[in-house]
Amino acid sequence: MTSTTEDAAIEGLRDALGALKDRERVAERLLDSSAKHSFDPDKELDWEAPFEPGKWFWPPELVSLYGTPMWRRMSEDQRIALSQHEAAALASLGIWFELILMQLLVRHIYDKPATSAHVRYALTEIEDECRHSKMFARLITRGDTPYYPVSAVHRNLGRLFKTISTTPGSFTATLLGEEILDWMQRLTFPDERVQTLVRGVTRIHVVEEARHVRYAREELRRQMVTAPRWSQEFTRLTSGEFARVFSVAFINPEVYTNVGLDKRRAMAEVKASPHRREVMQTGAKRLTDFLDDIGVLRGAGRRLWKSSGLLA
Repeated sequence: MTSTTEDAAIEGLRDALGALKDRERVAERLLDSSAKHSFDPDKELDWEAPFEPGKWFWPPELVSLYGTPMWRRMSEDQRIALSQHEAAALASLGIWFELILMQLLVRHIYDKPATSAHVRYALTEIEDECRHSKMFARLITRGDTPYYPVSAVHRNLGRLFKTISTTPGSFTATLLGEEILDWMQRLTFPDERVQTLVRGVTRIHVVEEARHVRYAREELRRQMVTAPRWSQEFTRLTSGEFARVFSVAFINPEVYTNVGLDKRRAMAEVKASPHRREVMQTGAKRLTDFLDDIGVLRGAGRRLWKSSGLLA
């Protein structure tokens, strides 16, 4: 019996050491990629160039009202103005989310060896997110649109989540915030109908976020194997609730008011839009397939994901 127990302990130790080595290998590759493919938006982008007449600020198919009765009644100028305000609202949402992410990353590495590649990459990612938040803020200012903060309820829910989140929960939320926007931005930066500055911002974000997604996916996969059962279950529930919060926060109703539309009617048409539902589910599919594969989308958590509209 003792021998069996000792053998199991040795095997567990070997598995743990193997996971640590794998974590370090991934981090070293990401550090190398960061050294080769990082950008300074202040120098890379022409912030003084005028916007091009008639160009969109977000691909029209990704604008929330696209294909609705209200969209069909809008003028082309009003549609383009809505794309500009929605781009500003998404940039504002990105800043809110990245502020949460940076705090979660600091918590994650707080008691880990500071000399490890894993911690060094986390610090590198925090540097990236700082630049991204400043880049988004400058884009909002450059466009003369308002900053669109999330609601007070969502700000407080974010504050609560930062406090109670488990490590796997933090990485699940990280992927939720990054992958849907990443999918939209991958459609945006090669689209010649879109303003050059917006395309440049999305290109930088896509290139650098690819590393962040890899880091979060690898760590979450490990965590869903090694975390205690209660932590795994808690992650399923909190990620489902955060999906519900995120799907609502994705649209700021004030964008409609600011382009002269009735925001209640606009929100009702967006909610009823099969095109919008397909956009959100398609944008989330790569993530939900991954979460399903590693066991996050189970039980009550899966039902919450369905109610968010991000999971078919």
